[in-house]
Amino acid sequence: MAEVPATEIKRQKDIMRLISETNSTKPTQPFAYIDTYGCQQNESDSEKMRGMLAEMGYGATGDEFAADVIVINTCAIRENAENRVYGNVGALVHTKKAKQSQIIVFCGCMAGIPENVAKIKHSYKQVDLIFTPNELWRFPEMLQTAIFSKGGTIHAETTAATIAEGLPLIRAGSIKAWLPVMYGCDNYCSYCVVPYVRGPERSRRQEAILDEARNLVAGGYKDITLLGQNVNSYGAGLDEQISFPGLIRRLNEIEGEFLIRFMTSHPKDASTELFHAMAESEKAAKHIHLPFQSGSDRILELMNRGYTYADYLDKIDAARRLMPDIVITSDVIVGFPGETCDDFEDTMRLIEAAQFDAMFTFIYSKRPGTVAALLEDTVTRDEKQVRFDRLIKLQNLISDDKHNRYVGRTVKVLVDEATDDAEYPLRARTNGGRLVHMRGGAGLVGNFAYAKITGCNTWSLFGEAL
Repeated sequence: MAEVPATEIKRQKDIMRLISETNSTKPTQPFAYIDTYGCQQNESDSEKMRGMLAEMGYGATGDEFAADVIVINTCAIRENAENRVYGNVGALVHTKKAKQSQIIVFCGCMAGIPENVAKIKHSYKQVDLIFTPNELWRFPEMLQTAIFSKGGTIHAETTAATIAEGLPLIRAGSIKAWLPVMYGCDNYCSYCVVPYVRGPERSRRQEAILDEARNLVAGGYKDITLLGQNVNSYGAGLDEQISFPGLIRRLNEIEGEFLIRFMTSHPKDASTELFHAMAESEKAAKHIHLPFQSGSDRILELMNRGYTYADYLDKIDAARRLMPDIVITSDVIVGFPGETCDDFEDTMRLIEAAQFDAMFTFIYSKRPGTVAALLEDTVTRDEKQVRFDRLIKLQNLISDDKHNRYVGRTVKVLVDEATDDAEYPLRARTNGGRLVHMRGGAGLVGNFAYAKITGCNTWSLFGEAL
């Protein structure tokens, strides 16, 4: 594993200090605005940029017009997300006109696609700096270059994918925390751009992860989510012998009351060893998000997923044998190129058999540069919508039935937020990640509590604190 040398991290911190000294001489404190799209890994990346900007003397603002630095941290998974990004970047021409010294940064996964970079350079000249997720650790020096640039968009040189430890960060909350354990992906699912924009799999040293987890627990965090494009591959590239199930067991040994969650888990690598580690670790949340994407073996092969309909259900059965109350959620793509009516019916049969607690459903989005983009798309948009609606109807019935089984039960929850809802002023999550709108006092926020479930709908539960 290639880890960024400590001398390079120190150089970035020296640049942060220099920029902070410059900002301290200004009549008023400069401000930064970060707009984040996409997955939890992007949220975690933005926490690091927020920390670096604070070290450089920038305050935080939610007003683009007040910002001296605007960071657009992008997602390239689906076309709709990209279109939203382009619309919002386009609107920044007005903030740049109002404050010509403003620095606009375009980063994240979209910045790793050459066509997007060319489009930004040609049509969005208000953008000052472009860089990929793998260059995030160099943010201070790239921002310094942009500040002193004489004009034109700077496209940061792409370097080898690495691991960078010791960067400052500011977390979005004080109860729940993201904890990256690995980066990149080696799976190359035919519809996905992630391996191209985030690079190959590389894992953090287990002691670095454990130290960060201990600090989180000492700081009062109660819900820690381990992040990776495929967490089951943790250990890739490390000299030490450690697997993802082994990491869960090590984290479970940390003293304190907290939950360990993780995402995302690839079915081909979700092993019985993982399910045993979850079942035998009392701090491991009994929830797994296991995207199946299609129930058709033919489509799964075209997707390069590495498992079959039967393989997937075997893993579901194994997880439930060891953890009867486990909550299982999933992702599915409707309308993959060449999907026939029979292929779709296989997907419906898998959903019936698996009985997911909840599911995230997407209509296929063509991603330039992927293998699937070269396949002939024979399904009309109208037919995709019909299939999508049928699938949603089926899953909603299953979710509604699952949630009704909670009514009348008392469950342990983590109260993570106060709301402005007069009837249900608290929001909480069960061990399995089910959302609970809850009655109770504000003093419960940040604590584990017991709630009696009094009602439900398709997407959430309702209860009262005991």
